[in-house]
Amino acid sequence: MTMKAKINSSVEREYRLNIKKAYWFRFFKSAHFFSAVLIPFYLLWGKISFTEIMILQAIFTFSMFLLEIPTGVVADWFGRKTSLVLAGVTGIFAPLIYVAYPSFWVFAFAEFVWAIGATLISGADSALIYDSLKATGDEKKSKKVMSRYDSFGLAGIFVAAPIGGLIAQLWGPMMPMMLTSVPMVGALLIALTFKEPKEYKKKKAESYWKTLKGGVKYLREHKELRILMFDYVLIGTLAFFMIWVYQVILQSYNVPLGWFGFIHAGIIVGEILVLNNIERIEKLFGGKKNYLTYSAFIVGALFLVLAFVPNVYLAVVSVFFVGAFGLTRKTIFSSYLNKFIESHNRATVLSVIAMFYSLSMAVIDVVLGAVVDWNLTVGLAVVGFAIILFAFLSRLEEEHLID
Repeated sequence: MTMKAKINSSVEREYRLNIKKAYWFRFFKSAHFFSAVLIPFYLLWGKISFTEIMILQAIFTFSMFLLEIPTGVVADWFGRKTSLVLAGVTGIFAPLIYVAYPSFWVFAFAEFVWAIGATLISGADSALIYDSLKATGDEKKSKKVMSRYDSFGLAGIFVAAPIGGLIAQLWGPMMPMMLTSVPMVGALLIALTFKEPKEYKKKKAESYWKTLKGGVKYLREHKELRILMFDYVLIGTLAFFMIWVYQVILQSYNVPLGWFGFIHAGIIVGEILVLNNIERIEKLFGGKKNYLTYSAFIVGALFLVLAFVPNVYLAVVSVFFVGAFGLTRKTIFSSYLNKFIESHNRATVLSVIAMFYSLSMAVIDVVLGAVVDWNLTVGLAVVGFAIILFAFLSRLEEEHLID
């Protein structure tokens, strides 16, 4: 073997190692010990209201909205590795900021720092993976690799959530937040070892207004996308509210904090089962449209069960099924949306749809947070009735749901 061939072989090996390293980067970056006890952390240690918690989530959402383009420049001009390294650094410091002092404004600053880290990862991770695959001629494996990459993220949550619940049970809800910095150190160390692919295209960032204007015009001209987006945004954001309110429900039944993590892990298992068996489930319901419609009714009905049937065991089962059928809608709809967007318009249109989704979630979370603070039963009932209403109003047809 010539010296040049040896060098090329060594470089290809490093690019292939990028893929394995990326899996573990995602695992450690998702290993949030606080995930199952975040609401108790805010309520019991932070001494803030549920309304204020939802305002914090709105701050995080708007911060991501504002930071998406500036942090994208980091990846485009300084490299994907640099972006992921910086994300690892922010991941270490954000949890430490949260526990510095129990104050709404300290939490708000921590949310902003966490948003910086999230946007530094957004796009940079998938770009590094794809370019690494392209450098070795394995780009056809990208779908399989990205699916496995996402699975490692779910695995990180699945492992960390029960541990965090037990830590909270033993030492209080502040400790899981502080200890989340530990797996973030692991993510940073892995990021430092990535091999940056030599060739990647620098992209010109468009202004928010240009992106928004182009995407809105495209949506106005494509009826199918508007119909899909109605369901994707409104029902999807309402169903996602379960992530925030289920811990409040468990607290209302005096469920020990140690169990929160196992229940959170159960939600993750439900999501995995649905996403990995979606075609079988659609056939069971009699088609894609029927599945999306009936599953929305089921999610809405389960919110009503949580509101009006006071039984802790039924509540836990309802939370599992809302997670399985409700939290997976975003992933399922992402595939359908892409089918109606030409390649050259995809980034712009998906960015605008993401904007609508984020804005909808921010508004809905703040409003529902205030309602739940006033009366949990009313808040759950409002979500349940709203989901059922929007399911009735949905104009989804089978021809809109193209694989």
